[in-house]
Amino acid sequence: MTDEHRTERDSLGEMQVPADAYWGAQTQRAVENFPISGITFSRRFVRALGVVKKAAAQANAELGNLEEEQAMAIVEAADEVIAGDHDDQFPVDVFQTGSGTSSNMNANEVIANRAAEILGHEIGSREVHPNDHVNFGQSSNDVIPTAMHVSALEAVEKDLIPALETLRDELAAKEEEFDDIVKTGRTHLQDATPVRLGQEFGGYRAQIEKGIERVEHTTDHLAELALGGTAVGTGLNTDPEFPPLAAEYIAEETGLPFREADNHFEAQAAHDAMSEGHGALRTVAGSMNKIANDLRLLASGPRNGLCEIDQPENQPGSSIMPGKINPVVAEAVNQVHKQVVGNDAAVSSGAAEGQIDLNLYKPVLAHNFLESTNMLANSAETFGERFVAKLEADRETCEEQVERSMALATALNPAIGYDKASKVAKQALAEDKTVREVAVEEGYLTEDEADEVLDPMAMTDPGILGDD
Repeated sequence: MTDEHRTERDSLGEMQVPADAYWGAQTQRAVENFPISGITFSRRFVRALGVVKKAAAQANAELGNLEEEQAMAIVEAADEVIAGDHDDQFPVDVFQTGSGTSSNMNANEVIANRAAEILGHEIGSREVHPNDHVNFGQSSNDVIPTAMHVSALEAVEKDLIPALETLRDELAAKEEEFDDIVKTGRTHLQDATPVRLGQEFGGYRAQIEKGIERVEHTTDHLAELALGGTAVGTGLNTDPEFPPLAAEYIAEETGLPFREADNHFEAQAAHDAMSEGHGALRTVAGSMNKIANDLRLLASGPRNGLCEIDQPENQPGSSIMPGKINPVVAEAVNQVHKQVVGNDAAVSSGAAEGQIDLNLYKPVLAHNFLESTNMLANSAETFGERFVAKLEADRETCEEQVERSMALATALNPAIGYDKASKVAKQALAEDKTVREVAVEEGYLTEDEADEVLDPMAMTDPGILGDD
């Protein structure tokens, strides 16, 4: 041992570990074995590891499998991990052994050494043992999928859903604010029958509402915990009362309805719940992408585009064109969608690659799921507060464009028939006139009849105009 390093041991022998590190030999081996990406697990996942180890110690103490003093020291050390006090002690790359054993042992070693220190012993003394005490009744094969579900469900419930609710509420506010503004509808990017701007925003609001529902539908499966299955799902070397008791402690710690898995073999050999959950994230990302694209189109201009809404001036848009403002927040949402789609490919393919009794893509599944959730939550809140909330409608442009739309001829169908209505539309386009002007000039409608049949606001509700 030197001033900069100390000697730690595992079943393969001695390793030199930084003197001020709480991790031990197995973590150090992983640091040296996996210099792959430089990406380590996020705060959510490290917190989840702390939650799992704390609950395991509490359950084992209650069942008499750990001495009270040891268990309480483990709980205290795990609480510090939960709080984020030791995030710098989790240096293992995400791209590691597929079971996540390196990260499980990283947690075991950090908590064991910190617990030993709490009890007045030296780091590395093994007075609290990473395997015999912190990992008692557990395996990496059930700890890591448990941490995956804990971190995923916490991220969904505490980060993503509240952020989506913020976006939904901002869209709902614009739905109400813009409800009296009639504009040209567009299908195939061509003029279509009139629609209220508020109705379009109501569609966006409903997309996000349904997205929240889709995400919520996946949470019941994420609430199942693999803990207690140990190596292959049989529960070898763990107390039969441990799994449900540990799950109760995890539920108490998180405030979420975690429970023992319905089937431990499924919970460790397959990760369909992660794939299902991320599929919902991908769908939400697609919804946000569609809304962002629409708002970019509606705000295109400010003089030579659709110009129906005015976007917020979040920042200068060009290094060369003075005064240019771009829809930068909406563009960030578009880019998040592309990243989530890429993550979904990793999650769905990884979840499908379980081999016999264990899926060996656990770390990459956890990382991509949490990255997607984090990006979606941040972008939804930012999109709602810094873009949608600041949108203004250009009422004059909307009114002018809807009056000139050829699609107003659709309302003529019940009054004069499709063939005559088509003739009116083509003549209006050729002569640069409005549908109303041509219909009256050609004698198809009187002025009063035109006012009734060609009322844009009335066209935004179901029914046949002019029908007595």
